[in-house]
Amino acid sequence: MFSITVRDHLMVAHSFRGEVFGPAQRLHGATFLVDATFRRAELDADNIVVDIGLATRELGTVVAALTYRNLDDEPDFTGVNTSTEFLAKVIADRLADRVASGALGEGARGLAGIIVTLHESHIAWASYERAL
Repeated sequence: MFSITVRDHLMVAHSFRGEVFGPAQRLHGATFLVDATFRRAELDADNIVVDIGLATRELGTVVAALTYRNLDDEPDFTGVNTSTEFLAKVIADRLADRVASGALGEGARGLAGIIVTLHESHIAWASYERAL
């Protein structure tokens, strides 16, 4: 399996419901390093996984729609604990939609999957992997 990874970052405010979250139940900020890995079994006709410039641009577009937002106020997330794992899935799904729409080029239609990893710090991160 071949892969390329592009990176961005995300800054949000949010709070959680549930005792398991302790002090994070209060409104707080979070900054995530976001890695999006695109995978395929065989390289495309240009011998690439996907156009790295388009992948970088589209990750930036997806992240820009979330960053500098209080996720508690976003209609898409009403009543949802926007955990790191959950946000990784949101970003992966939104990138998958962009692949399907052709925003990453025709060659991207041969991608097998996407993995999105959100790094909370240098010692903790969460990922979501999905097929395309």
